[in-house]
Amino acid sequence: MGGERLDDAELWHEYVDRKQTYREIGEAHGVSAKTVQRRLMRYHSERPRKEPRGVIVLMDTTYWGRAYGVMLFKDAITNENLLKYFVTSETVERYVQGIAELERMGYDILGIVCDGRRGLFNAFPGIPLQMCQFHQQRIVTARLTKRPKTEPGRELRSLSLMLTKTDRESFVGALRLWHEKWVKYLNERTTDEHTGKSHYTHKPLRSAYLSLVRNLPYLFTYLDHMDIGMPNTTNAIDGHFSELKTKLRVHNGLSRKQKRKFVTEFLEA
Repeated sequence: MGGERLDDAELWHEYVDRKQTYREIGEAHGVSAKTVQRRLMRYHSERPRKEPRGVIVLMDTTYWGRAYGVMLFKDAITNENLLKYFVTSETVERYVQGIAELERMGYDILGIVCDGRRGLFNAFPGIPLQMCQFHQQRIVTARLTKRPKTEPGRELRSLSLMLTKTDRESFVGALRLWHEKWVKYLNERTTDEHTGKSHYTHKPLRSAYLSLVRNLPYLFTYLDHMDIGMPNTTNAIDGHFSELKTKLRVHNGLSRKQKRKFVTEFLEA
């Protein structure tokens, strides 16, 4: 009886914000865990109508388990989640679809901040695009590790960590000096004694350096659009994903249908 008098929205609040399980909520209100689950599954929050306006779109994808994730489009100006897709893989085509859908909804796309997935840079002609500087730092670290064993590796990783603390001209100059200093080392080749074929000796270092060169035109776009408050990272969306994953871990064991509802209500998009 007590559970029937409790508002569904309050039940949802206890479930999500207080991180309580079905059983814990049921015990608190004198109903079964099944009743709590039924009430939560029928709950749908009231979502305010989205008003078309100028937006700076942060977009990224996160996953839970194998081939199951959510792609989110968030406005950096208001911090509002605009659109989401449940996806099995992160593709350029899906991001293009999302931006096109936002435009159909009446939004004026002032700029885009993304992770720099190959193909995205040329997918939105006429729209300023910023690659997340933290994603670039993670790319370099993935190639070199957090503690590179070589001096050029240590110097390049340290340089990448300066991305968020410097401007375009300073970074370009520093990267050029690094390359001039280590170009011979970077181009060293090793010959396979069995096949006679040669390959670059320091492949991870070359890969990290070339990623910086390739992405450089998009790493400081935000400086050209400071008047609209364009950010240099997707941190706002990454933090949202982190909080969502933390809350999902509390409710481990949800079915896919329950998980989709949880994610939908949490993101309210």
